[in-house]
Parts: sequence; C-alpha cells; structure tokens
Amino acid sequence: MAAGLKGTVALVTGASSGIGEATARELAARGAAVALAARRADRLTALAAQISAAGGTALVVEADLMEQDQAREAVDQTVQAYGRLDILINNAGFARRGPIVDGSVADWERMVRLNVLGSLYCAHAALPHLLRAAEDEPREVADLVNVSSLSGRIVRKGSGVYNATKHAMNAYSESLRQEVAGRRVRVSLLEPAAVATELFPPEVRRRHVEDHGAYERLTSEDVADAVGYIVTRPRHVAVSELLVRPTEQER
Repeated sequence: MAAGLKGTVALVTGASSGIGEATARELAARGAAVALAARRADRLTALAAQISAAGGTALVVEADLMEQDQAREAVDQTVQAYGRLDILINNAGFARRGPIVDGSVADWERMVRLNVLGSLYCAHAALPHLLRAAEDEPREVADLVNVSSLSGRIVRKGSGVYNATKHAMNAYSESLRQEVAGRRVRVSLLEPAAVATELFPPEVRRRHVEDHGAYERLTSEDVADAVGYIVTRPRHVAVSELLVRPTEQER
C-alpha cells in the first residue's frame, strides 16, 4: 500500500473498535502519526502497540467525547505530542434503534450528545490546527472527515432519533465545508450503509438480517479504505460526500 501521508498527524475518534480501529490502522500504514481517542483505554493501548510493532506511530488518548473539555483535551494532547494536526476523523458514535412513542430518552440523549455535539466539539477544537496545517508542508491541505451513515439520507421507522443525529451531522458538514473551502480544509462526509461492526447490539444486527436479508455486509476495513481514499486525493481534489454500500444492499 502506498504511504501518501508521511509527515502528517491524524486524530481518529472512536478508535477502540470497528471503523475507528480499522481507520487508525489504515492511516498509520499510509505514514501518518495517529492519535487514538476513545473511552476504552485498554483497547487503545493494545491497538497502539500493534501499530508500533508494524512500524507506525500511535498515541493513546482516553476521552469521553460527549464532554467538551475532554474533546478539546484530546486535540490538545495530539498537538502537544506531534506538533500539528492535519486530519480529524470524526468517527465516534452511538446507535440504538427504538420507537419514539415510549422510547428511551436516555438513549436519545446519548446519541445526540455523541453523534452531534461530540463531533462538533472535536471539529471546533481541531479547526484552528487544521487551518494552520493547510498552509504548511507536506500537503498544504487538511482534512476533516465526518463518518455519518446511510441513515443520514433515509429515514426508517424505529430509528428516528439515530436518523435525526446523522441528518444533523450531514447538515453541519456541508455548512462547514462552504465555510472553510477557500482555506484548503476539505470537509468530507462518509456515509457507510450496512457494516458488520459493534455499533448496533447483536439483537439489532439479527433483526436487520431478518428484515433485509443475509447479504454480505461491509467490513470496517472497507470503510477505512474509503477514508484512506478521501484523505489522499491531490490538493485540488475534495471528496465532499461518499456513500458506500454493500453490493447486494437494496435499501
């Protein structure tokens, strides 16, 4: 695999499993120093050791990104360790299916706080550093990738609040893209469809198979490959939105 990111620094949120873990490996393999942010420090430590053993560079950043001060601290730790920040992958998220009538308000609040506010907190803290990196070598461009979902495009019964959080992410991503495009910060929206990850609990994954069929889902590595594609385009090329579906997924 070509490197392409040597001399850059990336912060990946939700890096303790699934898409975040795979993305951290992908960016490290392409030459970036990678900061790994999530709540599960034990998993981050194991991942950092694996990246280091493969010749990469990784930093463990334990953080609850629903808290603004911890999101800011995650960015600050990254910049203190590596001197810069070129790429933010806003991947941390929480998902629960369920009705709105008699639904779990606690689940709603967690989805809104992490999927919307958490990603905004990280973006807000990272943007000054991304704007500076865009003016500098080695790439003279910086990237903010928001990992959204097909659920940010379509709405289904039983996932209204999760749909709402991903629609919100899509909306602020486009507004931010317009705001910073002239300063060479690329804001990209990545929308995976069905992925075999830990995001949804096992009973939800079983129900999805029952409702939609047992076709082959995307892997976390498939999505990480898409992230790698987005952040390695030439400076004048921005991938503003990318929807990735399993070949056999109809809806």
